[in-house]
Amino acid sequence: MGFSGPRRGVLAATGLMAALALTATACGTGDDRADGGSSASASRGPASGDDEIEIPDGIKDRLKEHGIDVDEWKDGAWKDWDEDQWPGEAEDFVNPVIDGLWKPERMRSAKDPAKTISLRDAAADQGVSDPEPAPVEARPERTPYHEHAAPVGKVFFDSPEGSMVCSGTVVKDVNHPGRSNLVWTAGHCVHAGGDGGWYRNITFVPSYNDRGGSEAELAGAAAQEIAPYGQWWADWAATSDEWISGGDETGGAGAPYDYAVLHVKPGNGGRSLEETVGNALDVDFSAPSAREAGTVGAWGYPAAPPYDGLSMFKCVDRPGRLSLSPAVPTMYRIGCTMTGGSSGGGWFRVVDGRTALVSNTSIGPAAHTWLAGPQLGKGAQALYQRMSEEYGGR
Repeated sequence: MGFSGPRRGVLAATGLMAALALTATACGTGDDRADGGSSASASRGPASGDDEIEIPDGIKDRLKEHGIDVDEWKDGAWKDWDEDQWPGEAEDFVNPVIDGLWKPERMRSAKDPAKTISLRDAAADQGVSDPEPAPVEARPERTPYHEHAAPVGKVFFDSPEGSMVCSGTVVKDVNHPGRSNLVWTAGHCVHAGGDGGWYRNITFVPSYNDRGGSEAELAGAAAQEIAPYGQWWADWAATSDEWISGGDETGGAGAPYDYAVLHVKPGNGGRSLEETVGNALDVDFSAPSAREAGTVGAWGYPAAPPYDGLSMFKCVDRPGRLSLSPAVPTMYRIGCTMTGGSSGGGWFRVVDGRTALVSNTSIGPAAHTWLAGPQLGKGAQALYQRMSEEYGGR
């Protein structure tokens, strides 16, 4: 990446209601390239500086099974969303690097993958849900973001509907302390659910639009302002089996399992995402009840009106319960006016002085008055551990 020296940061609780503030120290100079790689299905040595792609034999076979030629893929074959060209099984993720694809203007034009649920559906809770929370007005994060919320960023990807955007958070890797390349987001930001497959060209940009510039200001902005830590391509993605089989456009039965972990390719010289950003957050898999969770804060980049997806916002509230069905786990719900695009953004809480990611934004109503996110229990922890053990050291 070429940034000067590691930057360190903490997530701190302030105020009577433990309002959260993400902090990190100043950003050094650098370029806009992470060369943060490709995928487990197509990985490039970060220091090579060329476009040669090396594909593990096992993944080559899977690519062939789906009729995928990597060179043709990079030349535009990825735009073929026919069922035979859209791998959907957990083990079939493919994400070869396409250099220069995510230009600043393409990032700005990416849309939100709206995941709304009707109030009628939300009320089908058999009396398990708490009353709908009062809306909490989202507040803009202070700029520059790398000083106040360095681990938060945007997840870009392509879908059959076009270029899309979500939010994500750099999280710690318990098996590789201090050198994490893991990003937490929502399942619907990486996989279409029961009627589709894996999305494509997935990349993560921490502290996107670092100074919160307007669209007009970004038109002439330096790459450092748009992507201060560069672009980091996912080399593997994992989401829950429940999301893959049961997720749909309104969340569906997969909504309580709507979480995902990305592993991104290390940067130049093998420098990790955590080292480059200067911070990564713990993940809380204790799945506390809504009452036990206390005050939580949700961060993200809302992209649907009245927001434009260029700026980072946050909401702080005490969660209640949202049950979509007696057959699936209860979700957390907070008042928040953030819209689509904030999907996948982390929810944080403080326990014993330590701040951890406890959920992520999944669904909300068309009126944009609240957000709901999954409880992260044993299933989420198992998925995280597999990602850490199988891909964390790469």
